[in-house]
Amino acid sequence: MKYFEQLKVAAGAVDFLKRYGIYLVLLVLIIFFSITSENFFRSSNLLNVARQVSMLGIAAVGFAFVLLLGGIDLSIGSVVTLVNIVAAWLMVNAGINPILASFAALIMSAAIGFTNGWIIANIRMPPLIVTLAMMIIVEGVAYMICKGLPIYGFPKSFAIIGQGYIGPIPIPVIIMIIILAIGSFILNKTYFGRYFYAVGGNEQAANLSGIKVNNVKYLVYTLSGFFAGIAGIVILSRTNSAQVLSGKGLEFDVLTACVLGGVSVTGGFGKISNVVAGVLILGVLSNGLVLLDVSQFAQLVIKGVVLMVAVAFDCLQRRKAS
Repeated sequence: MKYFEQLKVAAGAVDFLKRYGIYLVLLVLIIFFSITSENFFRSSNLLNVARQVSMLGIAAVGFAFVLLLGGIDLSIGSVVTLVNIVAAWLMVNAGINPILASFAALIMSAAIGFTNGWIIANIRMPPLIVTLAMMIIVEGVAYMICKGLPIYGFPKSFAIIGQGYIGPIPIPVIIMIIILAIGSFILNKTYFGRYFYAVGGNEQAANLSGIKVNNVKYLVYTLSGFFAGIAGIVILSRTNSAQVLSGKGLEFDVLTACVLGGVSVTGGFGKISNVVAGVLILGVLSNGLVLLDVSQFAQLVIKGVVLMVAVAFDCLQRRKAS
């Protein structure tokens, strides 16, 4: 009897770690950097961390949807860059109102996402190849528009999006919270959300049950492009300058955050609340390493190791479950 009780306790501990382990990791990181750096736990630095991760959190929602389908979208970093360049060019060179310029850039980003989804669904090309090719194409278009030079000189009102505050809270953080809430609502309260899980879990079974799989792919990749576009507008407003390197490497940071948050790379499993924890872990880690004066190259190594460990853990979990 005692043996079975011990097994029950051990099983409960394992289940607790599976559910809340990501939050324990976040707590450990916060405690570690609070001890090793006297500047980490200051309110100004914590707000800075929140502001820094806001763009990552916004883009992570659409990327999480893609992962739930068992796909991937490597083009989001280039989409962020192109949105920067196009919105900036429209404001500075064409004299278009910032709201209209931003809206046009967001339509473009959604169209790029839809194109990815259409090719993947109808031509049956692997998402990795489609989005990698789109990443190269979009990056090339961005260079062609700006000739590799930064674009600046926006109306002062545009800076509110990325640099303004509502009370003590930065506006980018508020935008991130709204986008995360929308993502959680879609997954938990709409039939589209259930379709995402169904298609990612077993595409053939979802198709046989009457789900229009191709339409789901169109929607998911369109949302991925659209949310990446919003992140691009926030980045442009915050930096007040459009540059061809503005979205460089964002796709890998977003992938790391999502996988850390428990979104399975094979599809069908994950939730937005854990993605939030993954985003915060990456933000705290990056900020803490900077405060400890760790070199940028070492930071890349650490982030790569974190991504590999997170994916390996996910693969082991999936294999054990199967």
